[in-house]
Amino acid sequence: MSWRDLIPVGDLQEGQGITLGSREYILVRNILRQKSVYSASQDQTKTAFGFKWAKRDTYESPTMLANHKQWMIQRYLGGRPELLDQWVQDGALVLDAGCGASYSGLEFFETRLNHIQYLGVDISEAVDVAVERFRAAGKRGEFMQADILDLPFSGPTFDMIFSEGVLHHTDSTQGALSYLAGLLKPGGRFLFYVYRVKGPIREFSDDHIREVIKGMGDEEAWEALVPLTKLGQALGELNVKVKVPEAVPYLGIPAGEIDIQRLFYWYVFKAFYRSDWQLEEMNHINFDWYRPQNCHRQTPEDVTSWCAEVGLAIDHMDVQESGITVVGLKGT
Repeated sequence: MSWRDLIPVGDLQEGQGITLGSREYILVRNILRQKSVYSASQDQTKTAFGFKWAKRDTYESPTMLANHKQWMIQRYLGGRPELLDQWVQDGALVLDAGCGASYSGLEFFETRLNHIQYLGVDISEAVDVAVERFRAAGKRGEFMQADILDLPFSGPTFDMIFSEGVLHHTDSTQGALSYLAGLLKPGGRFLFYVYRVKGPIREFSDDHIREVIKGMGDEEAWEALVPLTKLGQALGELNVKVKVPEAVPYLGIPAGEIDIQRLFYWYVFKAFYRSDWQLEEMNHINFDWYRPQNCHRQTPEDVTSWCAEVGLAIDHMDVQESGITVVGLKGT
């Protein structure tokens, strides 16, 4: 597949521009790129994620990739990877909306990529990294650089839409869900993950940190988060459990035994920790959370309501402290 099969661009050549709908595009390195003026928050998102995905040594270790793959299989497929074979038949047209460097797409679709028609779209130049990663993996895929809320497609186009941790980084999670659902064919599946609302202290701390680094450059913000990452690491290395005798509902803290690092992580501030990850890899996760100014959180009730409004029947929903994973089925 080529994006040329989906969009009427004729014999567009390298460096040439074209107007599609209300947007101007230009072909650069065989990638169709939107020349749009984004909102200030979306422009910041574009820059932040372009910076993050360029730091390939902070997310490409076998340990980190394997962990992310298993996490997706558990959330979307209930631990049954064979379900994906049933959902995406040979030749299926799949949109990875907000693909970044295709960190998720490559791991999730894996061996199926050379049997489906995969199109990754991202607002940032991370699509160039995605092309390199696909080529190195020997996988087939097409890419476009554009705002996922304003794409050059008309009506239902895709058999599946996959958006792993992206919709909440747009100007409106609900608006993004609604727009993309309109590009899904009847009977198609929309797989997405969005952040969940946390307890009040965690919400306050996260927004405070996000505001503190707002005026920094990306490299400065990365470095500013390192002390927080080191604190999370120090808490994790304590390997101490705390018994919460009674639930503290107004802080969102449940009763029971919990590791002290997770107590801080879920209810005070995000400082990611895994014993088998390097410091820079953990800092990558924290940067991913704190750097984008668009970082909406929602409740399961919000998501359920939004799906109903756009004709998505929830086939599967996985609700965790971190976020909400949905497999939605488009009505016929």
